[in-house]
Amino acid sequence: MFWGFCGYFWGCVNPGCWKESEWVGKSFMVQGTASGVGKSFLVAGLIRSFARKGLRVVPFKAENMSLNSGVTAKGEEMARAQILQALAAGIEPDARMNPILLKPQGGEIQVVVLGKVWKMVPPFSLGAEISFLRDIVTEAFLSLSSQADLVVAEGMGSPAELNLRNRDLANMGFARRFHCPV
Repeated sequence: MFWGFCGYFWGCVNPGCWKESEWVGKSFMVQGTASGVGKSFLVAGLIRSFARKGLRVVPFKAENMSLNSGVTAKGEEMARAQILQALAAGIEPDARMNPILLKPQGGEIQVVVLGKVWKMVPPFSLGAEISFLRDIVTEAFLSLSSQADLVVAEGMGSPAELNLRNRDLANMGFARRFHCPV
């Protein structure tokens, strides 16, 4: 049994504990203290466990900074971690599972949106596009949620990076927006 907290919600994220009235969107989020601490593998394991119990479960990571990417059967580029998580769920990887992929390239960052290269930007310069990117994340999450019993979301890096708080797409801002227990 797993327990999580997000804003005003403490609750069990074991499928047997669900009550429709208490859980918006049937999702929960795993966050960690930093990048590279095992969030992706933990999420893959949880997804596999829920899938084996018969749930239609999908992974979701709103934003990922990684050079480790792969291409789906539809030709969409996404992070390998979310490809692994989709395979753990027994489903085809889909770029909506990782709608924003940031790939450092020298002094710039290649921004991949929904599996397609969008543009190159200098580091920390996506502030002007944050509304557009937030809309992409929202649409991808809601679309996946409508097709699944459970969405297991993964945070990016650390939720305590205060310098990123005003443009948070993948941690507590996401969790609050979707009433997603952490």
